[in-house]
Amino acid sequence: MQSETREKFGLLLGLVGVICFSLTLPSTSIAVEYFGTMVVGLGRTVVAAILVAGVFIVRKEKLPSLRQFKSLLIVAFGAVLGFPLLTSSAMESLPVSHGAVELALLPLATAGFAMFRAGEVPSLKFWISSIIGSLAVIVYALHLGLGQLQFADLALLAAVIILGLSYAEGGKLAKELGSWQVIAWAIMIGAPFFIIPVGLNLTTEMLHAPIQAWVSFIYLAVVSQFLAYVAWYSGMAMGGIARVSQIQYLQPFLMILFATVFLDESITFFTSVIAVIVVFSVILGKNATVSKKGSLTEKN
Repeated sequence: MQSETREKFGLLLGLVGVICFSLTLPSTSIAVEYFGTMVVGLGRTVVAAILVAGVFIVRKEKLPSLRQFKSLLIVAFGAVLGFPLLTSSAMESLPVSHGAVELALLPLATAGFAMFRAGEVPSLKFWISSIIGSLAVIVYALHLGLGQLQFADLALLAAVIILGLSYAEGGKLAKELGSWQVIAWAIMIGAPFFIIPVGLNLTTEMLHAPIQAWVSFIYLAVVSQFLAYVAWYSGMAMGGIARVSQIQYLQPFLMILFATVFLDESITFFTSVIAVIVVFSVILGKNATVSKKGSLTEKN
């Protein structure tokens, strides 16, 4: 495949990944009403592990090294435990548009952790952008929470931090382990520990859940937890991390769009304005210059 064609295909895969991720909160909001936080948050990984195991057997993937395994624990903690569980809990009480605004901080959190992991010092521009974006989210949450932060807001903000660390660690590990293999191994690490808590929360009433709840849960397990990562990481590998990662700025707006289409949520002007402010601050922060520790030389 020629270089230009490869880059375009990478951008397409990146867009597919972002669209798939944008349906995660709407699907969670539908599924959690019938299956509960534990089953939706952790059960998706148990189901995804069956698919991953089949892929590993066919491809005859070799085991990661001990050093790689330690990094995979961080990825698993964020991507297959913390984020799904926290967002499932939050979606029991918050509208998807609300969650979309708060999760818009994710690229900034990822960039921040990536800088620290690389031994880089964020510039003043990065910190100013981070403060603006964070304050916008807090003002938004306080406004909708009638002057106080709800537990669900704190859960979403914690999810952003945890997944940001996981993304940064996974991005670094992907260079040596492979792009999609990172999330695949993280799923395989987490799934065995989730079987018992998920099993204890299963009830016979869940069998009578409507078809949209089952479709949403299957989507979360097969697409959000695994296939979307395959498209996303493969897209960055083919199209370049810097170029493809810019597509992620569309994610909060796509989430809001899907919330209107599938959940009939009404989007206020205030929500739209805050979303634009947060995404704009994220763009500024991700493009801020950084310097190596002990060096005064800055780089892009």
